[in-house]
Amino acid sequence: MTRPLIGVTGRRWPASQLGSLVPKGMAGLMVDLHFTDYVHSIALAGGLPVELTRDADPHEMVEHLDGLVLSGGADVEPARYGADPEEQLGPLETDRDAWEFALYQAARERDLPVLAICRGFQLVNVAHGGTLNQHVDLDEGAGHPQWDVDGRTATHDVRSVPETTIAQLVGEHARVNSLHHQTLDRLGDNLVATAYASDGVVEGFETPDGMVLGVQWHPELLEAPDPTFQWLVECCLARLSLS
Repeated sequence: MTRPLIGVTGRRWPASQLGSLVPKGMAGLMVDLHFTDYVHSIALAGGLPVELTRDADPHEMVEHLDGLVLSGGADVEPARYGADPEEQLGPLETDRDAWEFALYQAARERDLPVLAICRGFQLVNVAHGGTLNQHVDLDEGAGHPQWDVDGRTATHDVRSVPETTIAQLVGEHARVNSLHHQTLDRLGDNLVATAYASDGVVEGFETPDGMVLGVQWHPELLEAPDPTFQWLVECCLARLSLS
């Protein structure tokens, strides 16, 4: 059986941010960073993972892929959803924004399955015309920014919407981690909410065509093999069987 090739986005930082691990003479170089849990989860689910770089045309790159994971990371630039930056907005990576918006557009044009996680979930919402709350505190609502807790620890419940993909994958309720300080405000066009936190915050969505699944939590850090990654691989295989 052919293993589908699934691309994963990542960060690009100055090498100086790695501190003493990088020799002084290399501090001005750039490095691409990928958390290995994403690619490990793809491999466990039966996919062939590849860590993507932004040094290629996004449309040309997507031509070689069977699926795409938009991973977690920095906040999306507020101008993308018509807002001014607020005081507690986190660091921005505008080059990454441009790259991932282009990758997502290319993936949609080719009908590629897309799994959008945390930042990726928020980016897809903005790509569909939605907006974001730029910051929520730990003592607000369900207590979303659990950055001091091990990411492999589930910290709150989500309730899935019946007869949606998430409901089929995780059941009526699921325990998830919470490594984000932003939440969805207005849900984007052509997105269907599929899971909610106890405070009513949208934690999952999908597109009506069944090709995009988004979750606010980090499934790659939870028990493996994770059903969302299995969904992605199965969608890729179904698409390959029709080609």
